[in-house]
Order: sequence, then C-alpha cells, then structure tokens
Amino acid sequence: MNLMSSQPTGDSRSVASDDYGNGAIGETIFSLAAEIFPICRSITGDGVRQTLNILRRHIDLDVHEVPSGTQVFDWTIPLEWNIRDAYIKAPSGERVVDFKTSSLHVLNYSQPVHVQMPLSQLKEHIYTLPQQPHAVPYRTAYGGDRWGFCMAHNQFAQLEDGIYEAVIDSSLTKGNLTYGEVFHRGATDHEVLLSTHICHPSLANDNCSGLALLTALVKCITRRKTRYSYRFLFGPGTLGAISWLARNSSSVRNIKHGLVLSCVGDGGGPTYKKSRIGDAFIDRAFIHVLKHASSNPNIIDFFPYGYDERQFCSPGFNLPVGLFQRSQFGTFPQYHCSDDNLDFIKPEHLATSFQMITSVLDVIEGDRYYARTNPFCEPQLGRRGLYSSVGGTKDVADRNMAMLWVLNLSDGEHSLLDIAERAGVPFSVIADLASELVVNDLLTERDIVTSA
Repeated sequence: MNLMSSQPTGDSRSVASDDYGNGAIGETIFSLAAEIFPICRSITGDGVRQTLNILRRHIDLDVHEVPSGTQVFDWTIPLEWNIRDAYIKAPSGERVVDFKTSSLHVLNYSQPVHVQMPLSQLKEHIYTLPQQPHAVPYRTAYGGDRWGFCMAHNQFAQLEDGIYEAVIDSSLTKGNLTYGEVFHRGATDHEVLLSTHICHPSLANDNCSGLALLTALVKCITRRKTRYSYRFLFGPGTLGAISWLARNSSSVRNIKHGLVLSCVGDGGGPTYKKSRIGDAFIDRAFIHVLKHASSNPNIIDFFPYGYDERQFCSPGFNLPVGLFQRSQFGTFPQYHCSDDNLDFIKPEHLATSFQMITSVLDVIEGDRYYARTNPFCEPQLGRRGLYSSVGGTKDVADRNMAMLWVLNLSDGEHSLLDIAERAGVPFSVIADLASELVVNDLLTERDIVTSA
C-alpha cells in the first residue's frame, strides 16, 4: 500500500506548531483536565455526555449513541447507569461518605439502594486500600448487580458501631452507550487513529489528561492540511472501542497508524507499548522519538491486557496501534485511587507528552523516500555552502555527518526514518537536511509503493 505520498500536501510546519504560544500548551491542557475532573463518568450515562459537551466547546465533535441491548461482536451494550446522590450516614447523623465530595466514594455502576443496617453488615459493602490507608480506591461493579462505597481505610477504621443509613440514588435503565468522534480529512484516505478513554470518574492522570491532550491534538491537526486523514475517538474503555469497531469494521483497512493514549500527565516514563505487529511504522516512529526525547524510555512488547489497543490489535483486525503513557498503568501508587488527583499531573508533563506525540505525527507526515540526482561519489558540498568547517564544534561536525548519511542512504530504497534510525540522529534533523539538499538539486523525491 502506498504509505508515502510522492507530493507533500501539508504545510511545512510541524504538527506541534499552533497558536498556543511558548509553553502555553501545557497550561491549556491542564485547564481542560481540571474542568472535567469532578464529573462522575462511567461506561454509560450522563457523565460521559456532560464531558463530551465540554469538549465540544473546543472541537467539532460528533456524538454517537449505541442503544442498550445492541450486540457488538461478543458483547452486549448494558443498561445505562446514572447517579444523582449517594452517602453513608452515621448514627450521629453525620455523612461519613458523600458522593458529592468525590465520585470515587461510590462503587461505579452500583444499583440503587436505601437501607439501614449495623456497621458489621455495612462493612461488606465498603472498599478500602489498607496498603494506602489515606486514599479512596476506584472500584466498579459493571454488572449492575451490586452496590457499595469506597473510602479511606483510616476513616473506615474509625467508624463506631451502630446503625448506619446507606443511600445510593442511581438508576439502571434502557439507554445508550455514548462516544465522541472527530474525523479530519487529509489528502488521502489513509488514516491515523488516535483514541483515549472517557469512562473513569475523578481520576486526573488515568482519564482527564488523555481527554484534554487529545482535544489539544484535534485543535492542532484540524487547522492544517495533512497528508493523512485523522480519526479521533473519545469512548468508554473496552465497550467504546468494540462498539466503534463493530460499526466500522468494513473501513478499518484505511487505518495505517494508530495510537491509544492515557496517563499522559505525570512525570514518569515515557512508556510505549508496541502494537501486536511489533515492528509497525508507528512502533518504529515512537521508539525513535522516545530514544531522542528521554535517556531511559520504557519500551514494552505487546501483551493482551491494558487499554483499547488490545481491541484494535485483536487478531481479526490486527491494526498497527500502540499505547503511549508516561508511567505505565498499574505501576504507580496513585493508579486507580484518589491520589490520582490534580496535584499529581503537571502542565510541564502534559506539554512534554504533547510534544512527544506530535513529534511522532511529524514522522508519519514527513517520511519520504529520496534519491541522489548524481549517485556517483560524494558531491562537493563546500562550493554549495553546505559543508561547514568553521569553528570545528561538535554541533557542526554532527550536522556534517548527518548530511553525509542522508546523501549516502538516499538511494530510493531508504526512507528518512530509515536514515534517522541508521544514523542515530533525530528525524527532524534528517528531514530538514533532506529539504536543504533538494533545494540544492542534490536529491529528488521518489514515489515509493510499499506494503508496510
């Protein structure tokens, strides 16, 4: 398949260039993450719709509804869950757990309940983290056949015996699963898929950071002319991706590169989990970028657990979709508990994550094949003003060597990414040098058809 267009159709700016100004992108992403942080989201319900409506103020987002009972491959869309209030009231009348303080206090997807019972019985419906006694855990009951509360273990240990009132004002009714989608048409039908999940309640890194960063990416990319078309998905984890794939199974062949992103607001990693293919272009591009962006990137082989990459990489589709995170899910103590709050994510980390992703998109957009106009021996660079010996600094020597790599490997069979990998030089440097050599009539672009 022709992944390398012979004529660049986008402008010469990088994907990251935009109207945010210097350093503003991190603050912009953080501000949106903070706005959506308090909302109680789940795999269905008004919390998802409320979040998508906030995102729609920033981007042109299409919202799709999949009715309860719909069969999507081996899954069935469940009843829609909504919650209005929940609390545990102590014998003194004090609310010792209050949903309105934090949506994490309720077992997500709890069935409605209004009971009075002794503490000994109520304890069977309370979840804590004894190993992190100050934190409130995030727990779910997606079957809708249970109810419960989550609270800090320290507070739990201080509860006095007596009769407690437990109220969960929720509903499980026929409704819909909701997801958002943006499609940006490029010069070709070949697509880049970018996806994040929208189903977690008040978790800053493992939900809000990905939603806010992907929104920023939409704003950047949809303002540009691009070679690839771009599809952005904001859907509930697992069922959202499965629903989209069930509805679009005939057109997924257009997806040539893909990425799931989550946990992009902390200072760990960076972490990249390869696609099931293992050496897809997206895998190579991400590994290349992270090796130059970090001294110790965490590169992980594919395994069939995690986020929605496992749906896109299921054997029937086997799409080239990887997963990008800062700290790997499940490995940091703030994961899936109240410590994953707005103090855990930082604008500077969000900005760095944004820059890493846009650098990969620059590789996807900018990769080309070139051939020497005169492939015999080295061209005389000095008389063209291309070879500098002034100062003899390392930067000058490195630039000269990178140019020699471009000239030597531009044989019509090596792409710019091939050259960057072989030379150990950032793709952006190789791409800039290639453009300079084209201007000086030393290279010409080749139209290469590849099955990659």
